[in-house]
Amino acid sequence: MEPTARTTQHPQNAPGTVDAAEFPRQFARTRRFSLGVPRQFGVSPDGRRVLFVRTGSGIDPVGRLWQYEDGAERLLADPAVLVGTGAEDVPEDERLRRERARDRTAGVVGYAADDATRVVAFALSGALWAVRTEGGAPFPVPAAGPVVDPRPSPDGRLIAYVSNRSVHVVGLDGDDRQLARAEGPEVSYGLAEYVAAESMGRTRGYWWAPDSRRLLVARVDTSPVERRYLTDPADPARPPQVIRYPSAGTANAEVTLHLLSVDGERTEVTWDRVAYEYLVDARWDAHGPLIAVQSRDQRVLRTLAVDPATGGTEVLHEQTDPAWVEIVPGTPARTSSGALVLPEDDGETRHLTVGGRRVTPAGLQLREVLGIEGESVLFTASEAPEETHVWRHEPGTGNRRLSRGPGRYTGAGRGGTAVVAGLTPRGSEVGVIREGELEPASYEGIASLAEEPVVSPRPVHLPLGERALRAALYLPSWHEEGSGRLPVLLDPYGGPAMQLAVQARGWFTCVSQWFAEQGFAVLVVDGRGTPGRGPAWEKAVHGDQLWPALEDQVAALQAAGARFPDLDLERVAIRGWSFGGFLAAAAVLHRPDVFHAAVAGAPPTDQRMYDTHWKERFLGHPDTHPENYARSSLAGHGHLLSRPLLLIHGLADDNVAAAHTLRFSAELLAAGRPHTVLPLPGATHLPADDAVTENLLHIQRDFLKDALRAREKEIGKRSIGE
Repeated sequence: MEPTARTTQHPQNAPGTVDAAEFPRQFARTRRFSLGVPRQFGVSPDGRRVLFVRTGSGIDPVGRLWQYEDGAERLLADPAVLVGTGAEDVPEDERLRRERARDRTAGVVGYAADDATRVVAFALSGALWAVRTEGGAPFPVPAAGPVVDPRPSPDGRLIAYVSNRSVHVVGLDGDDRQLARAEGPEVSYGLAEYVAAESMGRTRGYWWAPDSRRLLVARVDTSPVERRYLTDPADPARPPQVIRYPSAGTANAEVTLHLLSVDGERTEVTWDRVAYEYLVDARWDAHGPLIAVQSRDQRVLRTLAVDPATGGTEVLHEQTDPAWVEIVPGTPARTSSGALVLPEDDGETRHLTVGGRRVTPAGLQLREVLGIEGESVLFTASEAPEETHVWRHEPGTGNRRLSRGPGRYTGAGRGGTAVVAGLTPRGSEVGVIREGELEPASYEGIASLAEEPVVSPRPVHLPLGERALRAALYLPSWHEEGSGRLPVLLDPYGGPAMQLAVQARGWFTCVSQWFAEQGFAVLVVDGRGTPGRGPAWEKAVHGDQLWPALEDQVAALQAAGARFPDLDLERVAIRGWSFGGFLAAAAVLHRPDVFHAAVAGAPPTDQRMYDTHWKERFLGHPDTHPENYARSSLAGHGHLLSRPLLLIHGLADDNVAAAHTLRFSAELLAAGRPHTVLPLPGATHLPADDAVTENLLHIQRDFLKDALRAREKEIGKRSIGE
């Protein structure tokens, strides 16, 4: 049956009414509805206790550490009690870690526990704290300096941490030892380098041995990496911030690994770092250290076993791909028997393999390995790209899906308990599953304190065009089919690592619905290059990140217009941020016949200026494949602009530098092409200021409405002339 676009009358959500007007303010104060949502789950070995972080309410940005046991929650650590409610004093390395994670909370933002989940360590304003889950108040642990990423040893006797880019271990009694000292300002131990945290998904820089006697520690030397200087034009007296940013084609940081004993011994891990300069991931299990390394062109990924005595390495597995080897979070790993847990791409499917054998069927797309216990593997996978579910693989019994109903789930598991957390069409939900032999014995819940959005998303999910492009259409709640034609707003991301046309209520679906309530028909499309539809779909953008993505937006728009006559394809706008901003600007540059106005937030306009690991993955090395960068950049095409374009950029953005927008604006000016630029002083890649976040929605709406109103007048004059 054809999905219907008919909607019922909801006057309370009509433009200018209280609910629609309140949404931007709510969106800002809830930090995109992230506050109050439980996250970062850890489960005890017996499965009885679940640790998690959650802020105090849907508008409270201060994270607290909680424990869930026997159906009840218990607060383990409240920053207001421990350090008061004053402003946080966050170490610079921790600030950068949060920026890479796009974490806008304060207080307890992360934690780590020993193997028994009895001792939990966390940092507050650079101070080291610990708490025992079996009872008692949190207590401070003396540290040598500002603390970043504290992690207890598996036996709970020591806590490792990074301070001033050096690695320390300290006993709970305060006996502190420095295991590795940064030799200079360009060197760090125990921290992830920029491309690892931003582009590989590796946020850690050290790992404990199971016997608690040694650590595997990454040393990062950024001296070969080019410098960038971030200044704040709104505060000219403030010195510039110097950052090391490896642009495509330039030198990466030098990353080495070292085995450090708590007694002071040190052994370097050896592998062919010339051929495999990227450290993708590492772990230390009962079989010894295990690392994954990748070639600069990302076509080869090797899994190496490390000899803990000598630091020598042995190749356990090699994965190759003519485009790139996709990094799957949680892999490589090993079961208790030593069987390697790895992904395997085969055309349309990314399989999970255990011990060299595929254990997932064709069409089930592996997304992430969440954990391994014994021979059991907990993972996420998608049967359809609109949903992601939590699965458990058990030898002999196969695969069992644990998450219920449509949604986008992740989780954690141990001791016969699985935590299943995700976004559903109803919002954020967390289930604690006590597993029986074959079926879950019970399904309890951990409460989300997030606010309910004042605007309720009403997407119509559609497969569009010959490629069955996954799309979601949002219409105003007050619109009656056939009552009038609506201007269309495309609201995509459209690039790797993110999907928006999903069966879940996220902040992005609420924003799309809010724009619909302003009088737009909003179309969200996940085209080629987006995840969830298999390797061939993801790699269709290899060598060209612009045209396949843009063609799919056009194809989906035309298909939606053919199915829903109320969509006015003579008045079409597009907006987006980051890759979505790049796509929006490209749309009005290259297809002004289809798109009549655009808002481009933080767009990477010159692909050579983006980082090595992310950009070379798709476009190759710029010295070898300059044509790919020219084809996929907006730079050099500014003279094509003939439609209204608003460029927005944070001036403190260390991911997509403001130079992308400023240089492109200069090119547009030189070509005599009118456009609008909105600089955001002090804002990073994701603006944090509530007033800025709120008003950006109003400004984008007004710009697009004005542009399409002018377009309507243009059409009217043309009709009169004819």
